[in-house]
Amino acid sequence: MKLLIASTNRGKLREIQAVLGELPFELLLPADLGLDLKVEETGDTYAENAALKARAYRQASGLLTLADDSGLEVDALGGAPGLHSARFSPMPGATDADRRALLLDALKSHPVPPQKPGWPAHFHCTVAIALPSGSLHHADGRCDGYIISEERGENGFGYDPIFFIAEQQATMAELPSEIKNRISHRARALQAALPILHQLLRTG
Repeated sequence: MKLLIASTNRGKLREIQAVLGELPFELLLPADLGLDLKVEETGDTYAENAALKARAYRQASGLLTLADDSGLEVDALGGAPGLHSARFSPMPGATDADRRALLLDALKSHPVPPQKPGWPAHFHCTVAIALPSGSLHHADGRCDGYIISEERGENGFGYDPIFFIAEQQATMAELPSEIKNRISHRARALQAALPILHQLLRTG
């Protein structure tokens, strides 16, 4: 059975393939099918945005399609950047480093809570699976941690270098891939989606 992963983000694709690689799916990427869709993420929730992408790519390909939407929510900023994490900069062409710098600048006026390694935050991810029949399934994952002001590690993307996980005593970007692909928000959402995918394999 073919499963289209509706993303062109290379870092994200590596994480998804690491979790789903053991399943007997033929994992396909949009480039494998010559697809280059621009899906506007206009939803008010992660689930709505993930569904928009999954449905658009399913309609274009006719295949079982998996998409996700994720974001970083910082307590001191009222849950921002949240849904806008990937677009958290007014500058056109902003990089991940630009967005991290902007986030840390926004946190300067907020004191770090006593006895904490940084500003409390969490990553959230929602996975949407769109079936050729038109039905849709969702699964969620979350990873708690802290935002720290010093960038650490190179094994990640986005906000990973400043997202510190107390249980690991490391930032997300310092974790070996095998650990990150077990405890990250995206890994947990994909793990929650495994029963859905197993059921689809059984029913064909």
